[in-house]
Amino acid sequence: MIRPLSFIALLLLANPVSAEDLLDWLDGVSRSKASATGAGKDSVMESATLVTVENGEFEMYPKVSPDGKYLLVSSGKRKSTAITRRVLENGEILNTVTDDKLSLDSFAWNGNEQVIFLSDRGGDLGIWSVASNGQGSVRRMHRLTGTFIQPLVLKDGSLIAVHLEKKQGLHRLRKASSAVLNFSNWDIKGIESTRLLHIQKSGAVDELAAGINPSLSPDGEKVVFSMQVGRSWHLFMMHVDGSDLIQLTNDRSIDVQPTWSPDGKWIAFTSDRGETNMKTHGKRNWDIWMIHHDGRNLTRLTFDDARDGGAAIAANGRVYFHSDRKLASSERKEHRVNGSSTGFHIWSLATPDVVGSF
Repeated sequence: MIRPLSFIALLLLANPVSAEDLLDWLDGVSRSKASATGAGKDSVMESATLVTVENGEFEMYPKVSPDGKYLLVSSGKRKSTAITRRVLENGEILNTVTDDKLSLDSFAWNGNEQVIFLSDRGGDLGIWSVASNGQGSVRRMHRLTGTFIQPLVLKDGSLIAVHLEKKQGLHRLRKASSAVLNFSNWDIKGIESTRLLHIQKSGAVDELAAGINPSLSPDGEKVVFSMQVGRSWHLFMMHVDGSDLIQLTNDRSIDVQPTWSPDGKWIAFTSDRGETNMKTHGKRNWDIWMIHHDGRNLTRLTFDDARDGGAAIAANGRVYFHSDRKLASSERKEHRVNGSSTGFHIWSLATPDVVGSF
């Protein structure tokens, strides 16, 4: 029997290649052999496609327009950050929507032509609306009192947003504008707790539940979100008025960043519930998972050693997510990247067959 290392040596003698090409080939083999451990019978072999990458830039938190044509993405180079609108299929940049720093983790589609985002440009914290093409006037929809992130606008014009409560003894909470956009947008320094509040257009406020990372169902009737229970984070679902609270996941894991499928049947989310990543000395291995809205058919989508998160599901049957996985030389060449490509970029992956059959 020829050992793997001996085979590689023979391959190099027979057909000399560069060390970089060999490493890329080995990386491709490793990806193709991704194990389905923990996903059961519905496991799939991962074949993710790179959607966005620019020299020295990061792209995170993709959001698909309701008509399935565009992506909103948090983009940045060095200290310059913005929300950009892109073509769904190839990630081509169409325009900057806003460069307001408070919007980086607090923006959303409001129909096909409007985008809402968090800003303090009026002197007070508020939710603002602008055309997705970045043109025209910018209008404040809600004025907020307190510290909020991750707003959702409901059908009646009211608002659900995450209220941040600072830790006791902390005199001053760091402004979100000074924070760096990162992978763990559910774990905010200096925060004692996070709560979902329902804010009426009149200004009246109702407390719904503890939690963070809310996502509004396509019909506008339900919210799925993440709530901390001990050291774990679980997914919960409720009506927009806070009634009929249901727990969807229950494991010793961190289940966060949920998002709905366009038909309202499935929820994709970020989780560390997979096997421990031995290549990173026991560090958490973050992947994209899906679960039916009734809590059944838990399915793992990604198997890469990198951090995969911030998923969005499009009507074309693909899941879009950010990841800091390594780019192969072929991917760098295809996207004409000559400089640094480290960091987070947007990738896409086809949903498994179980999603279409359940």
